[in-house]
Amino acid sequence: MLDVDPFRTLVRAEGARLYRDLPWRNTRDPYGIWLSEVMLQQTQVARVLTRWEEWLDRFPTVEALAAAPVSDVLAAWQGMGYNRRALALKSAAEMVRDTYDGVFPSGLRELKALPGIGPATAQGIRAFAFDLPGVYLETNVRTVVLHHFFPDVPAVPDRELVPLVEATCPQGPSERDAGEPSCHAAPQDASDTPRAWYYAMLDYGAYLKKTIPNPSRRSSGYTRQSKFEGSRRQKRAHIVRMLLDAQAAGAPGLSLDEVRSGVNDFEHAGGREAVAADEVASILADLTREGFAAAGDGIWSIA
Repeated sequence: MLDVDPFRTLVRAEGARLYRDLPWRNTRDPYGIWLSEVMLQQTQVARVLTRWEEWLDRFPTVEALAAAPVSDVLAAWQGMGYNRRALALKSAAEMVRDTYDGVFPSGLRELKALPGIGPATAQGIRAFAFDLPGVYLETNVRTVVLHHFFPDVPAVPDRELVPLVEATCPQGPSERDAGEPSCHAAPQDASDTPRAWYYAMLDYGAYLKKTIPNPSRRSSGYTRQSKFEGSRRQKRAHIVRMLLDAQAAGAPGLSLDEVRSGVNDFEHAGGREAVAADEVASILADLTREGFAAAGDGIWSIA
């Protein structure tokens, strides 16, 4: 059996040296921790630092988010990218309110059943809000494991990483107190908990990515994010902003011609070619189908 104790000692020491005092680390509120996990998906920490607190000022509880109009939620999300995440946040908040009386569940199955919450986000909530052990396999954690256990090995699948992440995560306080056999590591001391362990992994992984060629690129699931400038994603985001601006101005919505004109002004300002009416109509249809927009009498508005 692999002796993971030297690795764990090293990671804990590096985690203490590199610790980042981020605001969502000063709470155990599952709502605030869930929000940070979602915001940090494909978004830089520096941007999330201000937006996390702004969001909580606007929607301080899961009930407040559940009760908010879609337009308010989308407006608060602007600039964060991937508007689907905002809709998923609202849908999940509604489910927590309606199914769990506003109290976040701690079970992995229950968390993964909430809209927009995948395995990594669910495990992050469990570790950071409830101090429960599990396989929290996100990009910085993946970086650390690849760097130490798979040096110079290309295309490493996650199925080879999972047992190592599981074995190096310490038992939770309740699991430790029960004294039963566990697939997780025995804590080295009282402060060696899943919450503290994964903070150390995150900070050490972030440091490695800045100082050596990014090990996570050797994961078999690694993909480089597609270019945003001029993409359909960028046009979608611009159309959502246009519809929000129209609503804020008191307009009933925008016609196809008005949307196309606004998109083409945006494209021309970026030195790009005009967009065909069919493409704009296709984007509007997608937005309507996905719950961002509502259509009626040739007018589109925020749902």
